[in-house]
Amino acid sequence: MSSMSKWVRLAALAVLGVSCTTANARPAVPEGLRARSLDAREPSGSKDVIIQMFEWTWDSVAAECTNFIGTAGYGFVQVSPPQEHIQGSQWWTDYQPVSYTLTSKRGDRTAFKNMIDTCHAAGVGVIVDTIFNHMAGVDSGTGVAGSSFTHYNYPGIYQVQDFHHCGLEPGDDIVNYDNAVEVQTCELVNLADLATDTEYVRSRLAQYANDLLSLGADGLRLDAAKHIPVGDIANILSRLTKSVYITQEVIFGNGEPITPNQYTGNGDVQEFRYTSALKDAFLGGGISNLQNFDNRGWVSGSGANVFVTNHDTERNGASLNNNSPSNTYVTAMIFSLAHPYGTPTILSSYDGFTNSDAGAPNGGAGTCSGSGGANGWLCQHRWTAIAGMVGFRNKVGSAALNNWQSPQSQQIAFGRGSLGFVAINNADSAWSTTFTTSLPDGSYCDVVSGKSSGSSCTGSSFTVSGGSLSATVPARSAIAVHTGQTGTGSGNSGPTNPSTVTVTFAETATTTFGENIFLVGSIPQLGNWSPANAIALSSANYPTWTVSVSIPAGTTFQYKFIRKETDGSIVWESDPNRQGTAPSSGTTTLTSSWR
Repeated sequence: MSSMSKWVRLAALAVLGVSCTTANARPAVPEGLRARSLDAREPSGSKDVIIQMFEWTWDSVAAECTNFIGTAGYGFVQVSPPQEHIQGSQWWTDYQPVSYTLTSKRGDRTAFKNMIDTCHAAGVGVIVDTIFNHMAGVDSGTGVAGSSFTHYNYPGIYQVQDFHHCGLEPGDDIVNYDNAVEVQTCELVNLADLATDTEYVRSRLAQYANDLLSLGADGLRLDAAKHIPVGDIANILSRLTKSVYITQEVIFGNGEPITPNQYTGNGDVQEFRYTSALKDAFLGGGISNLQNFDNRGWVSGSGANVFVTNHDTERNGASLNNNSPSNTYVTAMIFSLAHPYGTPTILSSYDGFTNSDAGAPNGGAGTCSGSGGANGWLCQHRWTAIAGMVGFRNKVGSAALNNWQSPQSQQIAFGRGSLGFVAINNADSAWSTTFTTSLPDGSYCDVVSGKSSGSSCTGSSFTVSGGSLSATVPARSAIAVHTGQTGTGSGNSGPTNPSTVTVTFAETATTTFGENIFLVGSIPQLGNWSPANAIALSSANYPTWTVSVSIPAGTTFQYKFIRKETDGSIVWESDPNRQGTAPSSGTTTLTSSWR
């Protein structure tokens, strides 16, 4: 009855399950990890940012916790489902369980336990993607650990009476989302729907969850929670041996009887309306309307788990993603980490997601290098602007949003008490102004372009004096400063020698007929961030575009490439800004690829 075409549909429907706790409990965290507990959502110094380590093996998650995640200030990793599942290279096979043996494509029980212990040692908690709603969607087979099964018979675990057989639609698949009984007792694209209203199923699911907790899991994401009645989830969670963070996947549907707000008593709920709102705003609707989310009838900020994209929405077009134009994916994540609404999750995934079935590259071993990814991985959590904004969020904690400024629909700036300030420019031209801020007087490092290093900044810096901050925010970019990152930046350095040298820019970029690549940057020789003054590159050596520019010797500058479309519109490459320094003499070539 199952088919891969149905799984294409599932890839478009599936959503991250919500991590939730019992009604009156917040996450209990191992003693050494209390400083970043989600229990106190945003006090100063707390660490509540979650990374969804989509399809990473346990060994690679453990290594990344040690090598980067812990020291970068992230609070939690959310890992893929660890139970045995059907065979296949596609990512969605992880979401068709066949037993509760902890052996999957990510690794075995020993590796899973080692990953949790290693992340804990780095100060990072672990949230486990957990499937209570269903088992497999195929008629029969053998799981990755060798367990044989049929659609409604999983030897030693479940038999036919442990599943719903709704009888409301041909094939028992959900068709009518206006019928709550159908949504919660029929099958989500042929996935065998567990009878979570029965004592045995509830006890067996709680047994599995408690096994995860016994290994040190700090939270659960409940996949497809919308398809389980609220009371069934509450009953299962009441059987857990300890209170942990819970986040539940409940996708809002306009006019539907099942809503995300109904699930808040069980824990956090993933607010997909937030994801849609950011996509619409940054892709042209205007970002000036993003000041307040608690007046929209959504899940309240204290109980919402939010994200710019997750593994489903980056594939089904329901959100921004790494292929979105003009740096909007990055600037939306900057916004999400700066704004106080909700507990943010940052997706760390891989390239090639336009193939909605493609599994993880490099054998599932997540691989990062410097401030990006390698071997097919994107490693969004390492991007300079994103890692910098995690530090921003940790520093500002629960400080109130203040000093909102928005001169036009695509430009916003706001503070977080007296601890941080951010300005986001979603327009196609630079934004030069003097902002009002509550920050103390001083010189601050821009965490979007770099960080502090001693008394200096690796990126730009900005000075606050008497509550004023004067800055030029590059087109399609942002700046952010906070009291934990101070110093003098290199991004605004001027020439040290009146002579000029030749700097050649070589950018590899694939275009279509009529499109052209231009260069724009932070100094007059590069157009002062104005697209109208951008410098055209030559395509004589296509796909490498080149141009040589005379720049004062010793000048440090920032720059980006833009693509001018056939209709005259402009597409900016992604953050962070590139940085270069003209040599004191001679020539130099700066080589890069479009991003």
